[in-house]
Amino acid sequence: MTASALQEGDEIKIVFTGPMGAGKTTAIAAISDLPPVSTDVDNADRLTFDKETTTVALDFGEIALDGGQRVKLYGTPGQERFSFMWQILGEGALGVVLLLDATQPTMLADLDVYLTKFESFARASQIVVGVGRTEAPDATSLDLVVKRLHLLDLNLPVFGVDVRQRGDVLLLIETLLTLIESTSLDGPAYD
Repeated sequence: MTASALQEGDEIKIVFTGPMGAGKTTAIAAISDLPPVSTDVDNADRLTFDKETTTVALDFGEIALDGGQRVKLYGTPGQERFSFMWQILGEGALGVVLLLDATQPTMLADLDVYLTKFESFARASQIVVGVGRTEAPDATSLDLVVKRLHLLDLNLPVFGVDVRQRGDVLLLIETLLTLIESTSLDGPAYD
């Protein structure tokens, strides 16, 4: 993986965010060069989302670029009751990977929530959207995501992804790094 404008030894911080069950922990595990750090605990809210564990603080991983730069990957908790962590983890980030689950009936509302919380990144075009489970029969169309973004006057890349696949997650990272390079290496301040 390359990032031409970045210098050797540069550290880049990217945040993975999205609702519970969107695949943040899985995505970071799929690409991290190091064993990822995860703060998953037993899920006490199985009515909202039926999965065994949930992240309560953060996930952390790291990948190396061809030029020697390190990309630090931080995953936010997905539950809104831990939303205070979104701002903390967003501090100093250069970009955001927003993951969504196409099978969730709240997917477009989730998109709105995260775009609002990470608005400075969205307005600076430093967000890439990855939508999982797009092949499911009840999946929301990627076209609806693109239309929603256009209604919000945002032109962000949207990809159907399988977060278990390293290549899919790397596509999100590479696209985000390209966006960052084409705008600014300073990154927006988290609002």
